[in-house]
Amino acid sequence: MSLEQKIMQDLKVAMKAKDQASLRGIRAIKSAIQLAKTDGSGRELDDAAEIKMLQKLVKQRQDSLGIYEQQGREDLATVEREEIEVIQRYLPAQMTDEVLEQKLREIIERVGAESMRDMGKVMGIASKEFAGQADGKTISAKVKSLLG
Repeated sequence: MSLEQKIMQDLKVAMKAKDQASLRGIRAIKSAIQLAKTDGSGRELDDAAEIKMLQKLVKQRQDSLGIYEQQGREDLATVEREEIEVIQRYLPAQMTDEVLEQKLREIIERVGAESMRDMGKVMGIASKEFAGQADGKTISAKVKSLLG
């Protein structure tokens, strides 16, 4: 079942249950899918593109959440937290820190990275291998600590 089909199915369920938090999150995903389908590129949404789109939606909400928390707007921050939770349901399971560190050590060994100058090589491989399973910031921070 494609992401779009799953979203449409879950949207119906959320509407019947009158679950406002789920409705907001699912509608945001549906909107992003529609934008991607009508962007004029003529490309189909594959799994990698879907994951990237969902990660972008989560990141946008995390940025907004940070701003709302700084400004003391707990009402708006709550809405963002709820939407992040809904969107993350459609992302692959995230790696634990221990697993991420172990896999990064393997990549560092594989490419022969020894210093921060080799960070680009490691990040390029890690970003592709861990797409959807780990956040870019988290990967970057771990690579810096391992190479530093």
